[in-house]
Amino acid sequence: MTSLLVESALILVLIVANGIFSGSEIAIVSARKLRLEQLATRGNRRAATALRLASSPNDFLSTVQIGITLIGILSGAVGGATVAQRLRPLLASVPPLEPWSELLSVVIVVSAITYLSLVIGELVPKRIALNNPEAIACQVAPPMRLLSRWAAPLVQLLGGSTDALLAMLGVKASDEPDITEEEIKAMIRQGAESGVFEEAEHDIVQRVLRLGDRTTRSLMTPRTEVCWLDLEAPLEENVQRVMASPHSRFPVARGALDDCQGVVLGRSLLAARLSGDMVDLEALIQAPLYVTESTRALNVIERFKRTGVHIALVTDEFGGIEGLVTLNDVMEGIVGDLPSQEEKEDPPIIRRDDGSWLLDGALDVGDFKELVGCGVLPGEASAGYHTLGGLVLHVLERVPHAGEHFDWNGLRFEVVDMDGKRIDKLLVSRLAEGQAATRSQGS
Repeated sequence: MTSLLVESALILVLIVANGIFSGSEIAIVSARKLRLEQLATRGNRRAATALRLASSPNDFLSTVQIGITLIGILSGAVGGATVAQRLRPLLASVPPLEPWSELLSVVIVVSAITYLSLVIGELVPKRIALNNPEAIACQVAPPMRLLSRWAAPLVQLLGGSTDALLAMLGVKASDEPDITEEEIKAMIRQGAESGVFEEAEHDIVQRVLRLGDRTTRSLMTPRTEVCWLDLEAPLEENVQRVMASPHSRFPVARGALDDCQGVVLGRSLLAARLSGDMVDLEALIQAPLYVTESTRALNVIERFKRTGVHIALVTDEFGGIEGLVTLNDVMEGIVGDLPSQEEKEDPPIIRRDDGSWLLDGALDVGDFKELVGCGVLPGEASAGYHTLGGLVLHVLERVPHAGEHFDWNGLRFEVVDMDGKRIDKLLVSRLAEGQAATRSQGS
């Protein structure tokens, strides 16, 4: 009886050891490398060791498999050959069980070892490791590192054999990055949902990541809305334009915006006018900064930083002026709209009581997709539009009139107001289930 208890205790110890190896493997493999790097930077040597194991797992995994395999062999040998034999006489002492004592002893021992191996040797330690992988990885890394050194010859044999077999099978290391932009977005979203980040932080990070894909054309003030000064116009007319505008910098052209001479500070012109001296508008002009409409937004920021000029004229492939982009436009691409006092009365997004949206035609398509939760819009990649109005023009293939609408992907787009040939306001609503969708209809 004493021998049976000792051998049973030995098997339990082996199962616990198996659990330690299994938990260590899961902890180090699932530990976040960025978190380990932070701990290592703060002087945590255990974290540095865990990071080395996680970055080069071949030797570590070989060591773990050696330990698990040896424990499995020992558990099987002790359980099958010893404990079962110790248990058989006890079962044989019970008359009804005597004919089946040998079979029952093997079944009981195998069942007990299997159950304990699964629960104590696998499931429990792995769940513990997954609950706090970085902390556990830091604790088990030093002994695992030491074991891998002791078993270095065998580890190198197994590692070399594994690499050779993978090469024969044509299996190559993945060239995928450790983390993708979509994963970062998902983590920020989860952090905002759990309260780790503020909702405003989540929105800003989303916009910053999207900014890298946006071109100057999607940020610029279009030519039709640019307030500029004309060298051929009377001085008082130019002064009135400056005084009536909320802007601080103005393009200066001769006759037409395409013949732009540069940029002038509004306060410089007003100061010269108030001084009473003869005002020479051309003398106040600063050299212009030009960018193309396909220039990436991040490149525009770099040029602003390098030149110190925070306004740029946007040109097309023929040299014509398409619009202008300012530092304020770029900031709106990061933090969202920064409306003036006048613009606050007419926000670009209004959520109505019935759940529909009254939207500005100049609303960026990225903001629209985030608002309604839709994917790629029709012709978004090929047509090159950047605003909600551009989407409508692409779908209808003509300038619409007020009251016209079309349906797409469960949404109805209705033109509410036109500003000349520009789509000013759109009403977007979700279609009721089963409602027929049509391409376009008149009012």
